[in-house]
Amino acid sequence: MKTASKENPVRIGWLREQGLRLDAAPYLSGAFAAKQLLKRLPETTPLALLTRDGDGIFHAGRPLRRWVTAPEYGVPFFSSTDIMEADFSHLPMISKESVAQNPRLLIRTGWSLITRSGNVGRVAYARPDVDGYACSEHVMRVEPDTERVKPGYLNTFLRSRFGVPIITSHAYGAIIQHIEPNHIMDLPVPRFGTDVENRIHGLVEEAATLRAEFQSGLEEATRDLFTTAGLEDLLDLRWHEQPRDLGFTQRGLTPTTLRALNYQPRAREIVRKLLDVDHALLGEICRGGQLSRGLRFTRVDGAEGPEYSYKLVGQRQAFWLRPEGRWISRAKTSPEVLARDETVLVASQGTLGENEVFGRPIFVTGSWLQHAFSEHFLRIRPGESPFSGAYLFAFLRSEPIFRLLRSMSTGGKQQDIHPELCAAIPVPLLTAVDRERVTETIRTAYRKRDEADVKEDQALTLLEMAVAGHAGTDRV
Repeated sequence: MKTASKENPVRIGWLREQGLRLDAAPYLSGAFAAKQLLKRLPETTPLALLTRDGDGIFHAGRPLRRWVTAPEYGVPFFSSTDIMEADFSHLPMISKESVAQNPRLLIRTGWSLITRSGNVGRVAYARPDVDGYACSEHVMRVEPDTERVKPGYLNTFLRSRFGVPIITSHAYGAIIQHIEPNHIMDLPVPRFGTDVENRIHGLVEEAATLRAEFQSGLEEATRDLFTTAGLEDLLDLRWHEQPRDLGFTQRGLTPTTLRALNYQPRAREIVRKLLDVDHALLGEICRGGQLSRGLRFTRVDGAEGPEYSYKLVGQRQAFWLRPEGRWISRAKTSPEVLARDETVLVASQGTLGENEVFGRPIFVTGSWLQHAFSEHFLRIRPGESPFSGAYLFAFLRSEPIFRLLRSMSTGGKQQDIHPELCAAIPVPLLTAVDRERVTETIRTAYRKRDEADVKEDQALTLLEMAVAGHAGTDRV
């Protein structure tokens, strides 16, 4: 049950403004309280006046979507969920022809992106490495006028606990919620002077740069591993341009599997190339470590916060920058739901859709060690071997291994990954020096990701302190 905050209770003046409406909804969403608080600030500016030409809040409209797989013909494309993800390596591509017909699909560095359909009000910042990417019409763009407001400051306000409730309060629709640009044009943005706003903007820009470096670090580690192993041709796999797996034969079948997908020629060719270089099998590397599904357990909801609960992260949100998760009781949950440092988690239940996460890995280290993870992940952790979890992640996140894991599917509607087939994946050995270089690239990338999180949190804290100080209250 949701209740009003003791620090900011519902006041009689609010009831009068709502025509003495006595149902709880208007007062508990947070929007009404945020609006009342912002009214107490000495200066606010409507959002529309802080955007380009007063008309910088828009979406692309419904485009003609033609999808491509060859990079030379396409532009990476964000859906309303993709903007929340950490790793943009595997985005689908919309054709350059579609973009030429609707240039408003493109986004630019420094814009704020707001989901406007379905899960309304999620806010992201367009970092430097996504300049010129395309984005769905289900995402609203806020293009700031940089002469009037710093992009990082504006983004921090929009994603704060003042901006988000007001944005979401304008949603309309029965089953699928929506908002339109005109709904947030009058959103009051507080102004605190150049010193505070520049400091907040600087933190957000530093975080955006760190996230771009995180992305390039992941890609560099994978490229380094395959190139050093002499497997650079696998990096340009062109999976969909290869002949389809029709009419093939397979000899030497074993009781392990009789499923045709597990013997598909395109995947077998990847295995053949991996076997041609010095390698060790994944099952051998993980002996004494872990190569199994996670623990199945009963979920008992707990109080929000890390003192008494774990944040449980499932397959979909595990790929987000900031998973929302669900809080489950520590007292009622085994510590086995946590992951040890440098464990690789592969989404191991799902369907074979091209944009599904099934078969994609994440890497657990740093601040993510405090999260709990559902049983739907295949947990991969090296044992007593010269391989690190970071090195395995650089290998497993690659496109050829994603395709190989998909070929190891088992099950009906919901697919799973066959553990015996997975254990037989050949992993390139490389020299100790080469492995350490790849490992350190991944570790550095994840340190930057954690640092970016800290800077974004610092920006929010500065904003909240400024609001509290100017509103004449100790807390907001």
